[in-house]
Amino acid sequence: MAARVIRETASERELAKVVKDVREQSGKLEFGRMEGIALNVPYCGPAPLGAEWIAHWNFDPLLIGVLLLLAMVSARFARADRRAAAGAGIFVLFVAFVSPLCALSSALFSARIVHHVLLVAVAAPLLAWALPARSERGMAFPFAVSSLVLWLWHAPQLYTAALNDLALYWVMQVSLLATAVWFWRSVFAVSAVLPAALLTVSAAVGQMGLLGALLTFAPRALYPHHWTAPLSFGLTPLQDQQLAGLIMWVPAMLPYLLIAALMARNAWSRNLAQAVS
Repeated sequence: MAARVIRETASERELAKVVKDVREQSGKLEFGRMEGIALNVPYCGPAPLGAEWIAHWNFDPLLIGVLLLLAMVSARFARADRRAAAGAGIFVLFVAFVSPLCALSSALFSARIVHHVLLVAVAAPLLAWALPARSERGMAFPFAVSSLVLWLWHAPQLYTAALNDLALYWVMQVSLLATAVWFWRSVFAVSAVLPAALLTVSAAVGQMGLLGALLTFAPRALYPHHWTAPLSFGLTPLQDQQLAGLIMWVPAMLPYLLIAALMARNAWSRNLAQAVS
């Protein structure tokens, strides 16, 4: 019994030391000190402990209403032959905001990155593909704006501010999704010009990979909302951040590569049809 008490006390001391070290290190950031910052509960709720997250669904009536409205608008304006893509995009938004992933993203920064990747690399291209084709206007500006938005919202101070304020949280989510849809629409509009489209998609992969690499190799945990919650999942905050960087660095590239492959296949099919005719 005494040995068990000693082990539990030692574990508590070790946990307290980890939390203290993380807070001390994370306050010394290149972006400015964050010590003493007040952290509010994020939109998705308090960080769940361990396996509790799987039971945390988000049935916010306003959110459900917005998703239903978006589904109706998509069904109304989507191309008839691409309504399935619109439905798939809405389903991805459901997974991101309604499923337990939302609650998990309050605890783990790596889950937040999965959430953001679903928005910009899965839901956005599906919705962009479903919408009527737009005229060619170039890809450089949409690419620059969407990339800037992605980087800005992952700056520690802006990210923390977004999780602290409900209105700013939705500005973050809507701007990530809207600029990504704009980017993908510009890519699909010029997909017939395959080299330019593939080059732009490659640039998008590169900038996301660079951000992932910076997160992976950062020497300190950067995001205050995730300084303690990862411990209940068996991760230190820095390990959670490194996992987030790896997700953005490698798995997040897969949707881009798939889309590039599909565009290349479609271009090859068009060229073959023209050659036969």
